[in-house]
Amino acid sequence: MRICRACVDGLDVDGAAISLLTARTARQTLAATDETAELLEDLQFTLNEGACMEAARTGSPVLVSDLQESSSHVARWPMFAAAVLEHSTVRAVFALPLQWGAVNLGVLDLYRITPGALDDAQLRDAIAAADAAALMMLGLRTDPDGGGADWLDHAVAYRAEVHQATGMVSVQLDITAAEALARIRAHAFLHDRLLSDVARDVV
Repeated sequence: MRICRACVDGLDVDGAAISLLTARTARQTLAATDETAELLEDLQFTLNEGACMEAARTGSPVLVSDLQESSSHVARWPMFAAAVLEHSTVRAVFALPLQWGAVNLGVLDLYRITPGALDDAQLRDAIAAADAAALMMLGLRTDPDGGGADWLDHAVAYRAEVHQATGMVSVQLDITAAEALARIRAHAFLHDRLLSDVARDVV
């Protein structure tokens, strides 16, 4: 949370979140500075698209200075862009992968209510913050003494219902976990709900 707060204090952004990649298609929100940052994480996880998902997939920063004016990003994430503009006042989003060599550990997400790009110094500082977060997460994953394990377990538990619901649907319908998650996502999208809420109903 301190890294997220430092980003808000030093980078002229309004909110930040850090998510952990637990598998190729799964993420856990570790920290978020506010409800809007949490909403952006939930929307991306529900819709399976957005700056964070693209940064996780490509391993490259995704920088959108204005969601309303950036037709290329809106075309790539039509559902996410529309949902953000409908449900929040966010105009700019920035996602930086938390890389350790070729391994992507997660993503640092930043948002801004007013449109505008990060300047060169802010981008350098944001990349430095992402590097610091990656080192912190790597330490949590590899510390033999379990230092910080309670914090990580709490963060992973945040999405436990989604994983539990995915398993239940997978068994009930005799389909793969990926297909089960896709069905739950589709239901959430169809009914304009967050994935975590639908998962809670399933469980």
